[in-house]
Amino acid sequence: MAEQVRVYISIGSNVDRARYVTAALDALDQWFGELTISPVYESEAVGFDGSPFYNLVVGVDTALSVGELSRRFKQLEAENGRRRGAPKFSARTLDLDILTYGDQVGVIEGVELPRGEILKNAFVLRPLADIAPALTHPVCGETYGALWQNYTAGQKLWPIGFTWQGRRISTPAD
Repeated sequence: MAEQVRVYISIGSNVDRARYVTAALDALDQWFGELTISPVYESEAVGFDGSPFYNLVVGVDTALSVGELSRRFKQLEAENGRRRGAPKFSARTLDLDILTYGDQVGVIEGVELPRGEILKNAFVLRPLADIAPALTHPVCGETYGALWQNYTAGQKLWPIGFTWQGRRISTPAD
């Protein structure tokens, strides 16, 4: 059996958000078992004028390859109404991206690792820092906690109340 690797995955939706985030969590739970789940954040659309997104990051352990994960995620997105060929910056039912795959660096089976958005977007970095603050970014060498503490791009996001499988994932900010 192949060795297990820790993978962090970002999940986003700005169409029927609770439904599609729940669908993603259900599928990941079915595939991988125990999930490490960040709080769920609401954030303004970045790069286009659209409805706010729900975003979170999930950590899983898997023996699947990067390519197999990518194929599964694309299939899950399609099953949940994601249209390929839509503009890069547009509304989406479900978006799943591999952020990190162990400490792999480079383009592996068509996937950029670690994903560049980690260092650019608050809606990726903050939930990653929430669940893996001491983990070190394999390129810049800083921890995700330190990267979030020093983040200055000014994108706004806020935690929202979210329950999955009867479990409170996150609570709204006061």
